[in-house]
Amino acid sequence: MTIGIAVTGKDAGLAAFRALAAVEKVARGAIGGFVSFVAITADGTLSRAETQRGGTATLFTSGEATGVEPPAVIAAARFAALMSSGPDRPAPLAQFTPGDAAVGLVTGHRLPNVPGEGANLPLNTATLDRMRGGADPRAAIEAELALHPEADAGLIALDVQGRLHLANSRFVERRGDLGAVCLEDPARGHAVAVLHNAIEPRQGIATLAAATALDSMAPPDRAHSFIRLDAGLVLEPGATDALDVDAAGRVVRVTVSRHHLLDGRRDGSVLGFATPVRCDGRLLGHTIGDPYCVIEAGRLVSMSGQPSVILGVHHDD
Repeated sequence: MTIGIAVTGKDAGLAAFRALAAVEKVARGAIGGFVSFVAITADGTLSRAETQRGGTATLFTSGEATGVEPPAVIAAARFAALMSSGPDRPAPLAQFTPGDAAVGLVTGHRLPNVPGEGANLPLNTATLDRMRGGADPRAAIEAELALHPEADAGLIALDVQGRLHLANSRFVERRGDLGAVCLEDPARGHAVAVLHNAIEPRQGIATLAAATALDSMAPPDRAHSFIRLDAGLVLEPGATDALDVDAAGRVVRVTVSRHHLLDGRRDGSVLGFATPVRCDGRLLGHTIGDPYCVIEAGRLVSMSGQPSVILGVHHDD
């Protein structure tokens, strides 16, 4: 009856919001109602937003506008978490996403806001307390679930070192409607964890949410600069595909690894996926476009039906 999402990395606040919004667009079930959202902003503030009905459409507003994305300071937060489900959950909604700006955040699904049997503290709050005491997210979650294997809860925790972990209780693992995924981009320090239940289609929803979050933090098709490719250039054979540009960003050489493109008339892709772009031998980045090309006798005739085309270039981090 809930979904929990936690994100660490660049623009984690925006990533968590977009992840939930993506699920709301395609899923059915326990979604689109309440949201409890929390982030640790760059100045070390614990920032919250919440709504009882409408999901991401009412979580942040601007005047009469709904469905707007988080304010810049929250969008840029490096740590963010949320929990969402149907409408009208018990107040305060912050009970579903406890956090400490000096330690980290906890979310989850099912009922992590309820104490385990014989305990005084809710599982999520107890997990955060363990992190305050020095436990990393994995150790904190595993300790709580070991004490309360029959709790009706799954937990996700992240700390301000960027460590992230998720797990369901033994009781929850017996359900047949679960989704769970943790996706990471270690090179950039980005990670996303998702747990959900009672949301269909269960296969793929968690991956959709996590992949949307990662894409929001580092979209591979974001153009950082642009180059111009003109018809008339003669393709040159080489070991790998590459574009060489001058200082003005105009392509002066097209190298292709598929040498059969040099013969006769050819239609289709010349550049391939993510073709390297160089200037004076230095790698600038990789293309994000793939225009439909016509080649005659090894010479470019047109690109997407035009005598010239502007291509975006993604600069590698």
